[in-house]
Amino acid sequence: MAQLDNPSRPLATTAGPAGTHASPGRRLPRRVLWLALGAGLALVGAVLLSVGLGTLRLDPFDAVRAVVSPGADQVSTVVWSIRLPRIVVAVLVGGALAGVGVVMQAVFRNPLADPGVTGVSAGAAVGAVAGITLGLGGSLQWGVPIAAFAGGLAVALALQTVLHTTRGASTYTLILVGVSINAFAGAVISALVANAEDDALARGAVFWLAGDLELRTWTHAAMAVVPVVLGLVVLLTRVRALDALLLGDDVAATSGYDVHRTRLVLLLVASLVTGAAVAVSGVISFVGLVVPHAVRLLIGAKHALLLPISVVCGALFLVLADTAARALSTSFVIQTGAVCALVGAPVFLALLLSRRPA
Repeated sequence: MAQLDNPSRPLATTAGPAGTHASPGRRLPRRVLWLALGAGLALVGAVLLSVGLGTLRLDPFDAVRAVVSPGADQVSTVVWSIRLPRIVVAVLVGGALAGVGVVMQAVFRNPLADPGVTGVSAGAAVGAVAGITLGLGGSLQWGVPIAAFAGGLAVALALQTVLHTTRGASTYTLILVGVSINAFAGAVISALVANAEDDALARGAVFWLAGDLELRTWTHAAMAVVPVVLGLVVLLTRVRALDALLLGDDVAATSGYDVHRTRLVLLLVASLVTGAAVAVSGVISFVGLVVPHAVRLLIGAKHALLLPISVVCGALFLVLADTAARALSTSFVIQTGAVCALVGAPVFLALLLSRRPA
């Protein structure tokens, strides 16, 4: 079975942009340093921009003052109660989706893989839609996020069972398992929405499926921060394993890795991170697909650099998308997930068309 989109072209080497592997003793390429510094500064700027935009407009100095030295005034209340929780959730979700996208693309050796390829996002969506249509959103503050996380966790455990019982299964088998889970989840979601008790619940489910950060609170941030941060830290400690898997199972095995166990751990951790992110944001597409792909084209596929920089760039991408959604919502309603798709789809198409033919 041929690999989709000839993934060996962008993913079969850990060479940097100049085509040479960066050895541990060499200094980082200037391009990598500038990208890392630029992404970090841009993220800080995007956060301040997002803090200042809204019905109550703040200049950069007032925004910094409200964040650093909050008081009992209206500005501090708006910033700390409404805007900062939403921004923190955007940073967590954007970084999580981009980081998981890097892992999925390495494990499946396919640049078209994203956090939804294993079906965990679909499982979380089933849990959330079930919670919404059952009325948990109105009766229990954490009801929908908990239901979403439970759905994602159930799929992650099912995936672990499949991996354990089919030891040595190819990445194509795993992709097909994900396709099956996504199709099954789509059918369940359609049935739940069609049988919702009233139109308001059905609209709420559809709204959640499109992905949005409206009305996010510190409660949502607290729910996501532990699994997302710990999961990303674990993934960052496995960058050498990702490099080995990227070169193929045979190379990984000769490098001393238990391919089955390594893939199982990576997929389980990535699935849990995805479930935690989707639980508080809804299904947001293209962050985990476009951001790792774009960063890889700039700095190469060495995961010690690719993974952390992609996390920062993913957080930046989602903060900017959410800021745009919030700014545009003054004239008409548009969700954060819609902005990501509207921007991500043409950007990804441009990246694909700009690649030289094999």
